[in-house]
Amino acid sequence: MKNLSLIIGGLLISLLSLNANVYAQSPADYFVGKWKVVIKGTPNGDANMILVLEKKEDSLTGVVQDESGNEITKIDKAELGEDTATFYFNAEGYDVTLELTKADEDHVTGNLLGMFEAEGERIIAPKQ
Repeated sequence: MKNLSLIIGGLLISLLSLNANVYAQSPADYFVGKWKVVIKGTPNGDANMILVLEKKEDSLTGVVQDESGNEITKIDKAELGEDTATFYFNAEGYDVTLELTKADEDHVTGNLLGMFEAEGERIIAPKQ
């Protein structure tokens, strides 16, 4: 009976540690890739952009593109939290911050400059 208890206990610990490893994705890993982001309610209407993000060590780097894929600017800095990323870049002569928070596996919400609502969706490359 003791052996059975030890085996069951060992299995439970193994399952818990395996489960923890599955969810141990770093914030940088989550945000890597291409994201279509819509900034709502700017003075010029809704603004669309594409973030192209790459992992560099434990942080992120990348560029901001327009909808056709032309580079607008480089991301100067990225700060990562548990489920958030704040990106710093220059757009049309202004220093801008874009904060994004994980909503689910392929969606983010957030804000631009703390004033304009942002929503984003991961761009998933078609399978070939």
